[in-house]
Amino acid sequence: MENRKQEPPQDKRKKVGDFMHLRAWQSARKLRAELYRLTRSFPHEEKFGLAAQIRRAAVSVTANLAEGYGRFSYQENIQFCRQSRASVFELRDHLTTALDAGYLPREKYRELEGMALDVIRLLNGYIRSTKKLKEAAGAS
Repeated sequence: MENRKQEPPQDKRKKVGDFMHLRAWQSARKLRAELYRLTRSFPHEEKFGLAAQIRRAAVSVTANLAEGYGRFSYQENIQFCRQSRASVFELRDHLTTALDAGYLPREKYRELEGMALDVIRLLNGYIRSTKKLKEAAGAS
């Protein structure tokens, strides 16, 4: 008889081994890349204005997800997810500013708004899932 280590029963939920595997992070990364491409076409006078604000907020979305994932408690992770979500709302406001200033065609605005709303939806799902894990573990 072989001496094998018996595997524990598998949880039906898919395990996430790294923040880069989170659908919310992946979707936010795509949005960030689109926003970086967009801001390259902004007028030079916006380089340190609106373009920089958009880029900072876009980086904040993915960075807060990564930082929250690396925290030791569910509650801290949830808090960083909320900060990430707030940055997406900030981005949506910046996109309306770009639209109003004529830096962004309406069709591109709609596309980016849809991407932002998708990130918010995924973040909300991740927050709900993390809350359930927290409750199941009896953790703070």
